[in-house]
Amino acid sequence: MNILHIDAGITGDASVSRLLTAEILASQIAQNPDASVVHRDLAAAPLDHLTGAHLGGTAAADDLAAGQAALQEFMAADLVIIGAPMYNFTIPSQLKAWIDRLAVAGVTFRYTENGSEGLAGAKKIIVASSRGGFYSEGTAGAALDHQEAYLRSVFGFFGITDVSVIRAEGVAMGPEARDTAIEQARGLIATIAA
Repeated sequence: MNILHIDAGITGDASVSRLLTAEILASQIAQNPDASVVHRDLAAAPLDHLTGAHLGGTAAADDLAAGQAALQEFMAADLVIIGAPMYNFTIPSQLKAWIDRLAVAGVTFRYTENGSEGLAGAKKIIVASSRGGFYSEGTAGAALDHQEAYLRSVFGFFGITDVSVIRAEGVAMGPEARDTAIEQARGLIATIAA
């Protein structure tokens, strides 16, 4: 099994999403001791955002190579573990820049006479979602969720239907709420089979 471990949280050791991705990874390795792991830290080494030069094929060679490497890592993975904190009701821009490098026609999707078709379906995605407030379905803030909804949509567009979310919600509502959210998320980690 090839595991791709993506972190995007910018708060270092204080990051709840990083804590959860590490625990998800440990759980998955316990189930698959021979797994190979590639870790990409998008906060420490972000990919450049797309520009007209990318679309025109005239971006710098090293930048194009970095995007191609990210795409190859993704396509080679059987399991992708993604740390996705909610920033301003959506995902970090570093994570969006990574996803933009994955959205390549003819590789992760294609358009047909019947509409779009995802081409990257044979993988599992586990998202470690952290949120300062409460944005789950049924909460007052649900309409502001452009984080998990976006991730499910874009990976669905790539043809990936096996997407699990481990959520720690309300982590900015004080130490007790943070600890409770993390413990609830930990309870879900062990339930996800490889």
